[in-house]
Amino acid sequence: MPSIAEQIANELNVKTSQIISAITLLDGGATVPFIARYRKEVTQGLDDNHLRHLDQRLNYLRELTDRRQVILTSIEQQDKLTPELTRQINQADNKTRLEDLYLPYRPKRRTKGKIAIEAGIEPLANQLFNNWQLVPEIEAKAFINAEAGFTDVKAVLDGACFILAERFVEDANLLQKLRRHILKQAHLTSKLIKGKEKEAAKFRDYFEHSELLKTVPSHRLLAMLRGRNEGVLNINVDVDPQQESKSVSSAEALIMEHLTLRLTGQAAAEFLTKVVRTTWKVKLSLSLETELLGNLREQAEIEAIKVFASNLGDLLMAAPAGAKTTLGLDPGMRMGCKIAVVDATGKLLHTATIFPHAPQNHWDKSVRTLINVCQQFKVELIAIGNGTGSRESDKLAAEVIQHFETAKPRKMIVSEAGASVYSASEFAANEFPDLDVSIRGAVSIARRLQDPLAELVKIDPKAIGVGQYQHDVSQSQLSLTLDNVVEDCVNAVGVDLNSASAPLLARVSGLNKTMAQNIVTYRDQQGRFFDRKELKKVPRLGPKAFEQAAGFLRIRDGKNPLDKSGVHPETYPVVEKIIAQLKSDISSLLGDSDKLKQLDVEALVETLSNKEFGAVTIQDIVTELEKPGRDPRPEFKTATFKEGINTIADLKAGMILEGVISNVANFGAFVDIGVHQDGLVHISSLTNKFVSDPREIVKAGEIVKVKVVEVDVARKRISLTMRLDDVSTENQVNEKSQSANNGSNPDKKAKAKTSTKHVANKNKKTNRSKDSGNAAMGNAFADAFAKLKK
Repeated sequence: MPSIAEQIANELNVKTSQIISAITLLDGGATVPFIARYRKEVTQGLDDNHLRHLDQRLNYLRELTDRRQVILTSIEQQDKLTPELTRQINQADNKTRLEDLYLPYRPKRRTKGKIAIEAGIEPLANQLFNNWQLVPEIEAKAFINAEAGFTDVKAVLDGACFILAERFVEDANLLQKLRRHILKQAHLTSKLIKGKEKEAAKFRDYFEHSELLKTVPSHRLLAMLRGRNEGVLNINVDVDPQQESKSVSSAEALIMEHLTLRLTGQAAAEFLTKVVRTTWKVKLSLSLETELLGNLREQAEIEAIKVFASNLGDLLMAAPAGAKTTLGLDPGMRMGCKIAVVDATGKLLHTATIFPHAPQNHWDKSVRTLINVCQQFKVELIAIGNGTGSRESDKLAAEVIQHFETAKPRKMIVSEAGASVYSASEFAANEFPDLDVSIRGAVSIARRLQDPLAELVKIDPKAIGVGQYQHDVSQSQLSLTLDNVVEDCVNAVGVDLNSASAPLLARVSGLNKTMAQNIVTYRDQQGRFFDRKELKKVPRLGPKAFEQAAGFLRIRDGKNPLDKSGVHPETYPVVEKIIAQLKSDISSLLGDSDKLKQLDVEALVETLSNKEFGAVTIQDIVTELEKPGRDPRPEFKTATFKEGINTIADLKAGMILEGVISNVANFGAFVDIGVHQDGLVHISSLTNKFVSDPREIVKAGEIVKVKVVEVDVARKRISLTMRLDDVSTENQVNEKSQSANNGSNPDKKAKAKTSTKHVANKNKKTNRSKDSGNAAMGNAFADAFAKLKK
């Protein structure tokens, strides 16, 4: 049996020695970001993706190993452990296989088969199974046991049947074959529960739906399961969708083949056929179907969590506008617009409420207020939340900017997803105890324009709203995965030790909430940090935490210029040797690529006493010295929403607009085009090329150009395309709409596919989803997504 390290190494296609080194570091308390960044020499270059997979699999395989040992001990105590069984248990590479092997030896409740064994009927069961020529009714007479409740031949044969059936369901190899068989040919079907038409309107694509189980996409499976949970859909696994008329199902035939039962009219054939049918229909069909559906749901959840994690990573790593004085404007109608001005560091300077919109309509007064505020605080950026009234507020900001001849502020609309969660959070209450909740939202909107990462880490990642069926997945696994994403993003960018909030510091490698708060408290009491070594004075921040965190914490204008870089303090002696070899000083060396290129890395490695730091580490140091404290995030850009397009009613088919990708799902991408309702670009409309994953083309936060294909004002649905050369006539729109509502009628499906291909681009191969209802399903998800954002 391969070791855990060997298994993971094979999965990642790396050396076992690399995995062993990484496991040693993880067990020693090192974090994934720290190992990926500062222990490349030790792991021979494993990146954070390798390490995240390793960390996850390591826990699973260790649990598997512990469970394997418990099972071996249990069977051994029963004196039933054979060399062959030991071999099979040791070779089991997953928990399902392990539990299958343990099934015959697991302590059981008193079943019908066990009761029959206690009544002495097992010899009859063995005889009938081994000799098909025996007449069951004749042989059964000798086993009648009235005291045990087996008073006649029928009762005896039923007992023998259950003995054999219960024996067969404990055959691990048979179970494995049946799972493969079901997954290969079974269909997943969903049907509307009678009388639930109105409640199930959003699930209409699944009223009469059937497709191959193994090919059901994760988002469709989760949609159907949600329908079942809401009590409007019935879901079943149909093992023989095309063989209903046959007397023996394919699963029963497989059981007979596995047991080498070649029944051709022998005396015991009818009895043994009944045994096989009992094995399948009574004992296995429901449990295996439930198990497989559960496994598929688990895989769908993993995929949904992966989608959420990918979107969250893109959003967190969005370009920051930078350290500029910013006015945050949280739009509102009846209750007014809340404004908050923060300085370049995010410190709150001023708050106010204006009422430019109906019913007050104090437009001119609001313009004057904003002009005065912008002049007083030298506002450089105006961040407008994208909620109700955002386009009207955008127009207000545009009028304000026109009054400035020089030093004009720049305006942009910012996603306010999760701002209300932050506003009502304990952290916000502690930071601004005297501020109204709505004003806190304006502060958050301003800060998230300055630095999305620094602000969004204050919010539960699940509240940011960039997921796919996020409420239908394992919440513990979702939280763990999203926390890992946040941790990776924060450490990839680095954190300013003298300005970072406690929530941001808590995401730094090696730190926790207590340490983060202690850093902020120490900073408030003692003043700013001038040296990374001062961190050691922070209460409860020990040597291990310092080792893990120091490289990710930046100090600008400190005593040591290296403290503003990603160079770890443990390698400062290496930098001193670099300085000595190049006959320079650190201040002039920072940013001097030409000078650093003269470094003789091999000669330097020979002089190092610490062999953990070799050529790879030195090259990383050089890269950091060339661009100290470099931000890996892209250049800041903003989308320009089209003037006069403020609501969904303003949209017309054929319009070309600029927008921002707000969310990416498996079936396409949602785009904010400034009308308070995100539009859907189906996966087939992202590009003219075949696309298997929308994230190959777009990511959350990206600015794109889209064309309006269809607008349904009543249902608040917008269909968009990024293939701007597509023709969008009313007839083609209608054809596409028809194809999305054709249900499962094969003839209608064929026509729908033909029209869809015509809309896409004549003979070019497209990647339309296999079921014609997928576009409509996407719209159903759009409704859910809209509710989630609210």
